[in-house]
Amino acid sequence: MKIGIDIRNIGKKRTGDEAVFFNLAKNLAQIDAHNEYRLFTDILDEDNLSEIRSALGIENNPKVKIVPLETQDRFTWNFWNLAKYLRKNPVDIYLTQYITPFFVTKTIKIATIIHDVSFNVYSNFIKFSDLFFLKLLIPFSLRRADKVISVSKFTRDEILKYYAIDPQKVAWIHNAVRDNFKAEISAEKLAEVRKRYKLPEKFILYVGTLQPRKNLPVLIEAYAKLPAKTRSEVKLVLAGGKGHNYDERIDFAVEDYSLQSDVTFTGFVDEADKPALFKASAVFCNPSLYEGFGITILEAMTLGVPVVASDIPPHREVAEDSIIYCSPAAPGELTEKLNSVIINEDLHQELAGKEMAQAQKFSWHKTAEKVLGIFSSLSDRNDA
Repeated sequence: MKIGIDIRNIGKKRTGDEAVFFNLAKNLAQIDAHNEYRLFTDILDEDNLSEIRSALGIENNPKVKIVPLETQDRFTWNFWNLAKYLRKNPVDIYLTQYITPFFVTKTIKIATIIHDVSFNVYSNFIKFSDLFFLKLLIPFSLRRADKVISVSKFTRDEILKYYAIDPQKVAWIHNAVRDNFKAEISAEKLAEVRKRYKLPEKFILYVGTLQPRKNLPVLIEAYAKLPAKTRSEVKLVLAGGKGHNYDERIDFAVEDYSLQSDVTFTGFVDEADKPALFKASAVFCNPSLYEGFGITILEAMTLGVPVVASDIPPHREVAEDSIIYCSPAAPGELTEKLNSVIINEDLHQELAGKEMAQAQKFSWHKTAEKVLGIFSSLSDRNDA
């Protein structure tokens, strides 16, 4: 087979979706010696393309090639430039996320990854322009796709809940942490990351987007209610860029509780720095209202960092009984759980052991094998 993959997010300093396509493409290239791959991007700069080839480990792999396609914007790229290229240079299967390309012949089987459908559940948190395109294009994309791939069993159920789609058409995979995430973190690297992001000595960590569904005002309120002694010793670090759909209630909460000197905003964190950032923290907290998978809690678990997270189905699917859960709507409960982890070293050690054991169930190698099986099933349908 000749398989095309949309890798436009790679090299764009995105969060979860960039990591998914990077690790998936890298592991598929490693395990698949039979099929050919075409990795499509809108990056044209040769230096950047060379860096991507090196990071993916495909410089000397003749079966994997990056195809840069020029365009004015992402819609033109997806709906016209890509389709024009594929008419002359068809692939058997094309993998993308969310929005499938228009005007692509039906002989090309299309699979699309859906990370979550939070825009259906918390539409009031989404900008109108974004919501308009999602509501308009997602139903079309799901109809056009030959296979829909969700990143968890929970998200698969959500897709079936909100869209009239054949259950046999929807598969699920699990995300994972990258292969070298648990590599030894030196004292020099820890010191470097502490200095780069101006980290306090001891802190509660959140990593991810700063969007409304992440529920960060509740985390800020919970932190503000910690005992005075604990708060004097432990600060709060919110890691993530104040980019698209930023939750301005975060700023109001910091101001309302006079926490300007207690809360650190790191901005975007480079993937290479994330393990040290997690390892430097005293506890990781994700109070999110809605997730498709919960990759950041898995990253913390992999390093044995105690996790306190909202009690929502995707977190349960990832962590099972290895972490501490709390209601996402109860700041007081979150305060209590955070404080117990911070002051109780025995609990800290117990969580670390359980989390690392649970984290071993996930790997990109296993996920790539499952995706390859999905590709094979689509190919069998072509042969039939």
